[in-house]
Amino acid sequence: MIESPAVSTTTVFEAPDALGRTQQILKDPANAAHVPASELLGETMSLNFGPSHPSTHGVFRIVLDLDGEQIVKARPEVGYLHRGDEKIAENMQYNQFVPYTDRLDYLAPLANNVAYACAVEKLMGWELPARGKAIRVICCELARISAHLLGLGASSMDIGAVSVFLFTFTEREKIYNLCELLTGARFTTSYTRVGGQIRDLPEKFPDQLYAFLDSFPRALDEITSLLTRNPIFIDRTKNVGIISKEDAIAYGLTGPMLRGSGVEYDVRKARPYLDYENYDFDIPVGSVGDCFDRYLVRIEEMRQSLKILRQAIDNLPGGPVNIVDGKSRLPVKEEVLQKMEQLIHHFIITTEGIDAPAGEVYFGAENPKGELGFYIHSLGGGVPNRLHIRAPSFVNLSIIPKLLPGHMVGDVVTILGSVDMVFGECDR
Repeated sequence: MIESPAVSTTTVFEAPDALGRTQQILKDPANAAHVPASELLGETMSLNFGPSHPSTHGVFRIVLDLDGEQIVKARPEVGYLHRGDEKIAENMQYNQFVPYTDRLDYLAPLANNVAYACAVEKLMGWELPARGKAIRVICCELARISAHLLGLGASSMDIGAVSVFLFTFTEREKIYNLCELLTGARFTTSYTRVGGQIRDLPEKFPDQLYAFLDSFPRALDEITSLLTRNPIFIDRTKNVGIISKEDAIAYGLTGPMLRGSGVEYDVRKARPYLDYENYDFDIPVGSVGDCFDRYLVRIEEMRQSLKILRQAIDNLPGGPVNIVDGKSRLPVKEEVLQKMEQLIHHFIITTEGIDAPAGEVYFGAENPKGELGFYIHSLGGGVPNRLHIRAPSFVNLSIIPKLLPGHMVGDVVTILGSVDMVFGECDR
């Protein structure tokens, strides 16, 4: 009978495979300290995070490879909410696509409407009157505050601060009241049209906006007092999800994700539109690039939006809100009901759409999530040949495979909340 040689239990067993390591640890558990869990088990554990998880903020799935509770690899999967918006746009007149833009970042429908309308107007070569531009600035900044409030409330609730969610929704209701007064709808507004807006500001709107501008700073201070010096919130967000300035630029991040990493880039300053160059406001930037910095950037952005809103309403110009081009926009409804020429003109515009020239344009706007861009390729006529949407949520999520490894499973909730993505926009 051949006897196996004795194996010393006092030395670290160096086996060429995971099975050998496991056998040695069974002989002497003290050797476990020298063996990584991934080698001990021979493989990592896969965990499906989503697509039905409240902290993914939509139908979003991440396949996580775990070594214990530490993330080794992250594979995001998007597309669960894909609706083919870009293809739909190729079969619609330019103005008919406006309601679809509401469903992109559905937390900021007013801003989506404006970005799309500006893109088509760039193709047409139209310049909006000063009052129309000021009204669009008001719409965009109200949308920015509303979106940041929901992102702040939802991400805070994800990590345990439920009261913050209630405070932020109270303030968002005031913005929804303003949207309802302005557009007739609270959620999917469809207020902007190519060449202007569906109507001017209601008579009561300036007073209600002033009331909001006077009350919101105190409410925002109260909200931030619950978080900024909260030791639990600080522990969950500081030095978590750090994105370097170089990585932020390399991955094409925009909005608070980019500025949180210390890059002072804002489309409103870099490529001004809607007369943003005439407004006095600052670009907040972070220094570390972690979740806490991104939180601080969004808080300060709301304060800067208040500053812009007050300037816009204080210096609101007079005059028309729509382009002065009678052939390319719908006539006044009262005239349609009374004059045959206006009725015929109304019929042509609604059935054939505006007559756009051939060419291609790109327009990017600074939306709450980052740069929302529309690329339009036209062969002429009332329907685009090709329309592509640069969705900031989609681009910002591209850094997830690099960002998550090395963190714990519990940090995923915090990091996703700081990304603040919306999947209506991401999947399109």
